[in-house]
Amino acid sequence: MEAGDKQVKSSEARSAGVELAAVLPNDGIPWYKHKHLVKVNFCVISLMLFSGSNGFDGSLMNSLLALPWWRDFMDNPTGAWLGFINAAYALGCAVGYPIAAWISNRWGRKLPVWISVLLSFIGVAMQTSAQNQATFIIARFFQGLSQGFTLSVSLLIAENVYPTHRGVCSAIYNCGWHFGSVIAAWATFGTRNMTDWSWRLPSLLQILLPVLGVPGLIMIPESPRWLVSKDRSDEARQNLANLHTGGDINSPLIEFEMTEIELTIKAEMEAEKNPWTDQWTTPGNRHRLLITLSLGTFAQWTGNGVVSYYLSIILNSVGITSVTHQTLISACMGLWNLFWSLLAALNVDRLGRRMLFMSSAIVMLISYTIITGLSGSFESTRDSATGLAVIPFLFIYFFGYDIALTPLVVSYPIEIWPYNLRAKGLALTQVVSLSFTFFNTFVNPIALDAIQWRYYFVFLATIIVMIFVVWFYYPETRGLTLENVALLFDGDEAHVGVATAENAIKSSNIKHKHIEESQN
Repeated sequence: MEAGDKQVKSSEARSAGVELAAVLPNDGIPWYKHKHLVKVNFCVISLMLFSGSNGFDGSLMNSLLALPWWRDFMDNPTGAWLGFINAAYALGCAVGYPIAAWISNRWGRKLPVWISVLLSFIGVAMQTSAQNQATFIIARFFQGLSQGFTLSVSLLIAENVYPTHRGVCSAIYNCGWHFGSVIAAWATFGTRNMTDWSWRLPSLLQILLPVLGVPGLIMIPESPRWLVSKDRSDEARQNLANLHTGGDINSPLIEFEMTEIELTIKAEMEAEKNPWTDQWTTPGNRHRLLITLSLGTFAQWTGNGVVSYYLSIILNSVGITSVTHQTLISACMGLWNLFWSLLAALNVDRLGRRMLFMSSAIVMLISYTIITGLSGSFESTRDSATGLAVIPFLFIYFFGYDIALTPLVVSYPIEIWPYNLRAKGLALTQVVSLSFTFFNTFVNPIALDAIQWRYYFVFLATIIVMIFVVWFYYPETRGLTLENVALLFDGDEAHVGVATAENAIKSSNIKHKHIEESQN
């Protein structure tokens, strides 16, 4: 893409953002004093717990590895066997994501989440009561399948929230992963001396967060964009009004949003040929596809997979072998990750996506280089001080990871893909990410056993690639509606409904006048 084309597309997109700003209510009242905005943001927080459930389930194995009673139950798994146990969860997720994308486009964004809750009950019951290794592994697959069906939660959030809150709310969603991982880590730390229930009780607690997410799922309406795609525009208008303007269906903001949504979705559907192959048939979609594939790769191939799943192995390799110390470090790391990912998510519109991505890659590169050097030095010298020095750099590394790859791995794909490809684009990001997770969980323990710290060089190379890919191919999307992000990728070819503030205000005034005349 030429520099001049980038500037033109960016200018067009920013102009669209100005049009939105012109129709926003200007009453000077903060959002937390508007009941309708409090309701929608409560729904966001409640729905974020489904991401927390993913974090709990996905990170639980890291904590269980430190428990002698679980290791005895699973016959002290190592190498390929340990990798297979961990990979069952990732495989379930990978199976669930494409199915959830199809269901969410056909029957709505909410149905897959209800299926997820049901599957979670099945998985938790099996894992908690498991009497043999096969049952435990099947339960992990069901838990992964359940999390795959939560794909549409992030779509519900992005397509329902107040337009100026979308960037922050979408970014906050995936931070829930660390919230869940914190609960898993501290729960396991608290039960570490409870013999067999040291791992069964944390397994049972996996159901807690999905249950707490149900109120938000009940309260939030179906996506207005999905309703429009099914020719239910009146219902979509009412839902938008209830969420964004307290029920005023004739607000200029609602006129603007509905015009943009209706025209854009109509244009997308008229241009659509094949829902899957459309992802690479245009230059703009090939650009999106590059981002999707690379982001899914960076999310799991920049070193976090080693630390997230095999922290206890890493700590053992640098001389920290106490169960108490290992579970405590894991729990503290969860709190650290939650803090930095939330802070970045809350400032995503202030700092911008590109700045967060670039800062993330640079911090990870520096810290992981030092971790690699210290790990190699410890292997040669067995000096305890050198081993302990790895710990602070693990925390610094995760600071770098948390500020971009936690909040943006879900929200950024949602922003860049148009409505008709949004669920599939997000599913593809997650499938790519989980493919690497599956590979990581199966291969990492083998590689760590065989070449130990030298394996880290693979991830250093990926981080270097990330810096170049982000710099040249990741555009800034802050300040834009979901529809107008298309201008950054497609320019004049974008299927974007032309909504202007002036027309929205005029239309609103005309409708108000008709209402007043009918009342007289």
